[in-house]
Amino acid sequence: MFRAVATVSAFVAMSAMPLFAEDLATPKGDVILTITGQIATTNVDDSAQFDLEMLEALGSTTIETTTIWTEGPKTFEGVALATLIEHLGLEGSHLRATAINDYAVDIPLSDAVDGGPIVAYRMDGETMSVRDKGPLWVIYPYDSNSDYRTEVIYSRSIWQLDRLEAVE
Repeated sequence: MFRAVATVSAFVAMSAMPLFAEDLATPKGDVILTITGQIATTNVDDSAQFDLEMLEALGSTTIETTTIWTEGPKTFEGVALATLIEHLGLEGSHLRATAINDYAVDIPLSDAVDGGPIVAYRMDGETMSVRDKGPLWVIYPYDSNSDYRTEVIYSRSIWQLDRLEAVE
């Protein structure tokens, strides 16, 4: 009996996950993130476009941490970078992350680990405006490990993120 229940549960969970490009809905709201490059799942031409509701639907992760750009501890909520990569079937060696102002930085796919960075869409429970480094900000759990408090990691913590490209 347990085995049958586990199998049915696994089947139901798997059937909710997108398997083909057409399974990724198209955004109904404003597009805040466009992902291109080596991705298996797309929804608009050769890209995966997300509005806030779509990112929230991927599941949220919360990080409470201090940053070098804000005062005191802040609570960030967003989708784990690892979840985003897995959901879209991204391949390559790194992500080229680009902000609204065209600032760009490379983030190795090896950074996308459990307990690692998130693509934050909320800070202290509020969506982030462009003025407040939003709408998206790559946040690492800086306080959890000294390895996350380096110039290299700080440089990968791109705010006003609006594009990712999976590249070799």
